[in-house]
Amino acid sequence: MSRVKVLVVDDSATMRSLISAVLRRDPDIEVVGTAEDPLDARTKIKELNPDVLTLDVEMPNMNGLEFLEKIMRLRPMPVVMVSTLTQAGTDVTLAALEIGAVDAVAKPAVGHPASEAFADLADKVKSAARARVRPLE
Repeated sequence: MSRVKVLVVDDSATMRSLISAVLRRDPDIEVVGTAEDPLDARTKIKELNPDVLTLDVEMPNMNGLEFLEKIMRLRPMPVVMVSTLTQAGTDVTLAALEIGAVDAVAKPAVGHPASEAFADLADKVKSAARARVRPLE
């Protein structure tokens, strides 16, 4: 199996760097790029053709749920939501899954180690890459 190509989308440079570092530790994953907002992401999706997108919810220019909806209508692809708003069972998580996200991971809370919060991120990204994604109707 070839490496899973991932585009990390988050408005925080720190989070983009952290998520990328966590994913790069897995030899089966290649972070092909990062984007700071959905407009940047749209360009990089066309340019880099990632297998999976990690996507924040709260971003400038367009929130992650709106962008997810556009992706699922125009170019369906596996998406893992990564946000402070995507705790298990929250309305935002349920909305993202309903729109078409494959999974969701919560960002680490202040004072909690990222390694703990993102312990299963690579596995979720690899699972997402194998998911059959359907267009949003």
